[in-house]
Amino acid sequence: MWRILIVEDDRGIAEAVGEQVRKWEMDARCVRDFRNVSGEFARYEPHLVLMDIALPFFDGYHWCGEIRKVSKVPVIFISSAADNMNIVMAVNMGADDFIAKPFDQSVLMAKIQAMLRRAYDFGAAAPVLEYRGALLNTGDQSLTYREENIPLTRNEYRILLTLMESRGSIVSRERLMERLWETDSFVDDNTLTVNINRLRRKLDGAGLTEFITTKVGVGYLLA
Repeated sequence: MWRILIVEDDRGIAEAVGEQVRKWEMDARCVRDFRNVSGEFARYEPHLVLMDIALPFFDGYHWCGEIRKVSKVPVIFISSAADNMNIVMAVNMGADDFIAKPFDQSVLMAKIQAMLRRAYDFGAAAPVLEYRGALLNTGDQSLTYREENIPLTRNEYRILLTLMESRGSIVSRERLMERLWETDSFVDDNTLTVNINRLRRKLDGAGLTEFITTKVGVGYLLA
């Protein structure tokens, strides 16, 4: 299970983020001893750290620097002090990303998941997904059906990957938009609809008719 260390002295924000992380079947721990963040880091051994800048005793830059002395674990800064100077300072101290407060929880989780994928090896998990004879290769992001290659855009691949990972279950529009956010693309409700319709036309043209079913008001399902 992924372990996320939250270094945030606003207890409300810390607990809300921790609760959201646990909903995604990850473990979360909020730092309690701000005099000894390094000690809590060492005991917990997290896979990723969420770090505020303004903290009691020592700021987030200090603790990021201390972590970098012993670990390459990803560090994402979360702060309302999101001017260019603070972002540059965070990156120079070893941060991997910076999210400005206030932030949307779904965007935060998408950033966390994307960072975990980049930092750790997922290669052996499931290189090829199959459904109704369609083969989705997660290595080169290609789709083949009856020995024909079906070209996919990055967003179309993400949509199809999410649906095939959840085959047999309905996937909400919100979940699909979160997956598309991971590509750093701006995605709204209309953008998702356009991508779904384009993907359906490609699948229909290749002989995969009615491959994606709409559950009105709920989401999408592989038929």
